[in-house]
Amino acid sequence: MLEQIISIVREAGEIVISARDVWSHTHEKTSAADLVTEYDVAVENFLKEKLLSLVPGSIFFGEEETERADPTQGWAFIVDPIDGTTNFVRGLQQSAISVALAHDGTVEYGVVYDPYKNEMFSARRGGGAFRNGSPIHVSERPIEQGIFGMGTAIYRREYLEPTMRVTEQLFKRSCDFRRLGAAALDLCNVACGRTELFFEYSLCPWDQAAGSLIITEAGGFVCTLEGKPMSLTDRCSVWASNQVNKDVLKELEV
Repeated sequence: MLEQIISIVREAGEIVISARDVWSHTHEKTSAADLVTEYDVAVENFLKEKLLSLVPGSIFFGEEETERADPTQGWAFIVDPIDGTTNFVRGLQQSAISVALAHDGTVEYGVVYDPYKNEMFSARRGGGAFRNGSPIHVSERPIEQGIFGMGTAIYRREYLEPTMRVTEQLFKRSCDFRRLGAAALDLCNVACGRTELFFEYSLCPWDQAAGSLIITEAGGFVCTLEGKPMSLTDRCSVWASNQVNKDVLKELEV
């Protein structure tokens, strides 16, 4: 199953790579910061057709869907066709396709693909995590020797103050931080040891479902900033880290 999902996602990546004149195919959804392109829709439609054929009776829970079924019932694909749409529109080449397959509310498979770097992150519950087929593991560096990633919850501007507060606390203890604009890739950076932790105050299920499994299968830790399990139905915060920095969350004013 995992290899079949990987093959489909890799094929979808060709749509992203082939994109031209993206600005003229872009529309605002709720604001100038909330964009959708015709390529988002094309990738999602492609994934919906291909993925649902893998698991008869499964449901599709995608970012661009207008009507969404409950992804905690039976088998469900949870999909972000282009995570980092603003990066994609502006040609920053920092975007990814994220696909998770859950069963009764538990993510069993996760795939995140960066078509620009040709990096395929994948995991199966209980089977470890991989980058282009090679095993990956979170780092063992404490935050004092590491860097962290953060997201600014652009659709929930009320989280600006607490986001900056946590960023300041972590920055004072770390070497540096990164804000990349694609949460799925931020999570994979933690999983493969490039960064030591990542946090954001508001992510949708399709932003984090696949990446969360990849982190845990890479030996890491993920929960909400309130210390609760991640949600597959609603927006939630996220704290993802290696095991060394797992308890740093308890030391912060969030």
